[in-house]
Amino acid sequence: MLGAALAGCGGGAGAPDAGREARMGTPAASASASASAAGAPAASPQAGAPAKPPTMAPGPNGLTPVFERAKQRTDKTVALTFDADMTSDQGPRAAEGEHFDNPALISTLRTLKVPSTIFMTGRWAEEYPDQAKSIGTDPNFEIANHSYSHHAFTSPCYGLPALDGAAARADVDRAFAAFKQAGAVNTVPYFRFPGGCYDDQALRAVSTAKVTAVQWDVVSGDAFAKDPVAVAEQVLDGVKPGSVVVMHCTRSAAPVTEEAVRRIVPELRKRGYRFVKVSELIGT
Repeated sequence: MLGAALAGCGGGAGAPDAGREARMGTPAASASASASAAGAPAASPQAGAPAKPPTMAPGPNGLTPVFERAKQRTDKTVALTFDADMTSDQGPRAAEGEHFDNPALISTLRTLKVPSTIFMTGRWAEEYPDQAKSIGTDPNFEIANHSYSHHAFTSPCYGLPALDGAAARADVDRAFAAFKQAGAVNTVPYFRFPGGCYDDQALRAVSTAKVTAVQWDVVSGDAFAKDPVAVAEQVLDGVKPGSVVVMHCTRSAAPVTEEAVRRIVPELRKRGYRFVKVSELIGT
């Protein structure tokens, strides 16, 4: 199941292109979003508290808005995002020694000082609470919601079992609760559909969660890849100003991601790119 899920995360599934532009919306009118758009630092609600992350206004008929690339496409910024995938039934595999985490990748991102957004499942946070807390208290990172169970929000979706509307909404809440239980504080109101699969019904199901759905425009191809050079080249060939790159933070199923990142980061910096979190892209 994780194989199908990871293939889906990098496969670019989602709403038909004809409907995407209508769902892009505009950043919600908030002090944080306005300040970011103006290039000024967003004001914190209180001393020492993080600024409120910008979100997008709901799409047509109140549907959850979808973000996949910054509208400002001249500034050389790029967001590397990493899906920390683990389905709700994979506990026995973890107990037998399968690694769904990737501490070396997180360490490399810290060493290279790459701000990143980690789309984490609640089940992953439960399996690795110390790592979830470490990531979620590090200002270099922000944790976004990738569901609790990594089950599909629409079907078909790469063989994933599907949730109905009520269960889908509860799955989002359960993931945020798992992050809080682990002690992660740098969480943002962004959501990535498992497999990247969604339709209007899925967007309606999570609309009351007040999240912005985040897709991507660059597929890294790191799922089950064995050649880090090929992964790096695919990313480097695809990145444009404002891009969102999808990668994975799952050692057993994406074993060459860390090495690929060590190739990607210096080359993009050489090309004049600056790495940002998704929240900065949404705020522009």
